[in-house]
Amino acid sequence: MARSSPAFATPAAGTRRGGESPVTDIAIADAVDAYIERKALGDPDGSGAGTYAANAESVLRRWADWLAAEHDLRSLSALEDAHMRSYAEVLRGRTDGGAYAPSTARTYYAVVRAFLSWCVRGGILDSNPAAADAAAAALPATVDGDAEAGWNADRRRALEGYVRERAIAATSEDRDRETRRDRLREYALVALLLYSDVRGSELFRVPRDDRRTGAVWDDVDFYTGTIRVLGRSQRLEEVPLPAAVRTPLRRYRVALDPPSNDWPLFPTRHAPSIARRVREVLGGRGYDDGEIEALLSESTATELARERSIAPPAITTEGARSLLRRLCEDAGVGDPSPTPRDVRAERPIGSRREASPSSPALRAAALERAIAVPRREPVIDLDLDLEAADPRERRESERD
Repeated sequence: MARSSPAFATPAAGTRRGGESPVTDIAIADAVDAYIERKALGDPDGSGAGTYAANAESVLRRWADWLAAEHDLRSLSALEDAHMRSYAEVLRGRTDGGAYAPSTARTYYAVVRAFLSWCVRGGILDSNPAAADAAAAALPATVDGDAEAGWNADRRRALEGYVRERAIAATSEDRDRETRRDRLREYALVALLLYSDVRGSELFRVPRDDRRTGAVWDDVDFYTGTIRVLGRSQRLEEVPLPAAVRTPLRRYRVALDPPSNDWPLFPTRHAPSIARRVREVLGGRGYDDGEIEALLSESTATELARERSIAPPAITTEGARSLLRRLCEDAGVGDPSPTPRDVRAERPIGSRREASPSSPALRAAALERAIAVPRREPVIDLDLDLEAADPRERRESERD
């Protein structure tokens, strides 16, 4: 997302919300124009240039029209938290009426929130009213029923509640650091799979795909509430992270304390894989075999990786599935079914669109192609068939 301040022609003087010191008073429509222009120019030569801008423009124009019609609001500096809560309530009402799926309503809100974050960075807003907890709390939940796919609201709540309570207990009780980190890791992983539109193959490592090495912390932007992933189109996409994901992910990051931003969100626990990575990186740094073995004799591969800022491999999709299966069994919700193959077969055609390399797509069905949006919610999708995994991958997953 652009970091520079937007350019506007001859703005009028105004005041900050609450009567504070004067700021530039910008019309919402003008700010949207500048934002869309900046986005459209982000990748002028890309095959999908402007895709994100076009979809975002549709959402933002309708939002601006709604503010003018319902609240007689056209000035960006007059925008309040209450206006964004009202917008969230409208989205929830349309979801309840069957016009939008909950994930689509949240995507629309995330587009507006990202735009307002851009305005804050540009110096024309002092805070983002869309980021207020009271406003976002009015959005529809993303866990409404999907009984046909096996992940109804009760199962989702049971699994999320189980890992959340374990994480809370581990941080409040006198537990060792590793246990706290493990519980927060499980909570963050489950929250990502239950509450966001991120696929497993975009979060975790796919051993037979050199490009899918797993998400790293540099991909996460807590300020805009998004994560950058490599979509099925082999192009980068920015996926919104709801508050139900951001909170456990932040807490997990504090506990993990990654030494660098290229550290995986979910590092593997498979010691041979970590040792192999350490040897490769140290060899590339000029260490000979004897020096490497001497270092490994004094510290474990995991300790050495952290000491030398050598990012370990990410957990594999098969490893994540094994972890998820164990958590589901412990929570009493059964296996994490259906399989990825079943999930793909049941998804509405066109529900995931492609994105350009640097013009990320909105993670939703084609936003304005239909009046009604299918109500089926995404289910846990690790994008790897269990039966397709070879024995070596299975052995590694047992340690993840």
